[in-house]
Amino acid sequence: MALELWATLKHAITDYTGLSPALFFTVIALSLAFYYVVSGLFGSSSSHQNLRSMEEKMEPLPPPVQVGEISEEELKQYDGSDPTKPLLMAIKGQIYDVSQGRMFYGPGGPYALFAGKDASRALAKMSFEEKDLTGDISGLGPFELDALQDWEFKFMSKYTKVGTVMKTIPVTNGSCSSEPTATEATDREAPKVADDGPSEKAAAETMEATSPADDDSKKED
Repeated sequence: MALELWATLKHAITDYTGLSPALFFTVIALSLAFYYVVSGLFGSSSSHQNLRSMEEKMEPLPPPVQVGEISEEELKQYDGSDPTKPLLMAIKGQIYDVSQGRMFYGPGGPYALFAGKDASRALAKMSFEEKDLTGDISGLGPFELDALQDWEFKFMSKYTKVGTVMKTIPVTNGSCSSEPTATEATDREAPKVADDGPSEKAAAETMEATSPADDDSKKED
């Protein structure tokens, strides 16, 4: 069956093209090779042009700007929502410029929720929960602390440190009670007034008791 098909194909090639089967297939192979070579040349040049155009469109990143010591609320302004501001992230209170990793930490990236925050606890636990997006690392285990240290080393080697997160000192009741209030001052003065009352009353009684004696002495004179 196969031999019959091959014999029929050879006769058809010879009848329709006037070429021998060997010459016919040689021409087809050369044509395909020529096509791939030409398409490769033009395709590579077009791809190079596309890369150049993309590079021209991409603006170079500005150099990192030192922000100094800022609060956590101020750090939220650098979460990537404003393209004119750098993309910042903090680990253990140290702020790093992660603008060059915008595809990871910028809007739409896999770690976008860490941007603009001190996410030390979340990085240590590899957690994406809102409650772990904090710089509080108290209560973490040794393995979690080791993981956080690995993240810190990675940021120190790859990104530029631009500032620190301002530590908030909680206000205690002792500091507030250092100065007496107006009510306390009034309460302290009240006993003094009460103490002064009896002394004035005793003086008045003494004067009344001595006044008749003075009148009698005058009469005898």
